[in-house]
Amino acid sequence: MGRPSQRRIEAAIAAAEAAAARLVPDICPLCRRPIPHQAKSSRHHLVPRLKGGTHLGTVRLHQICHSAIHARFSETELAGTLSDVVALRSDPELAAFIAWVRTKPPSFHAPTRMTQQRREQRANARFS
Repeated sequence: MGRPSQRRIEAAIAAAEAAAARLVPDICPLCRRPIPHQAKSSRHHLVPRLKGGTHLGTVRLHQICHSAIHARFSETELAGTLSDVVALRSDPELAAFIAWVRTKPPSFHAPTRMTQQRREQRANARFS
């Protein structure tokens, strides 16, 4: 039996590294907790699709973190000044959420609701 080619060795190494990467959970860039495979998670478009972000970057977040973003901000706000994780993390209201959720286990999930005040603001903005 002959010696394997360099190309086959590199392909085998790449396959092993990819398999190992699947075993290591992703880290949520918002709360910086691991995202276990059994945890609810989703992809967040940094620029909303409705605002031209269909082919721009996405990040994988815990579902509770993703829901918190969309409960607090409109698509216009997200497209304008909050189109990266650093800007999201620096928002005071979201920073309070992050501080709270960091105390929860990585697979924690709870329903996220928009506040009554936020719902009224959005309703008024639509009719203005």
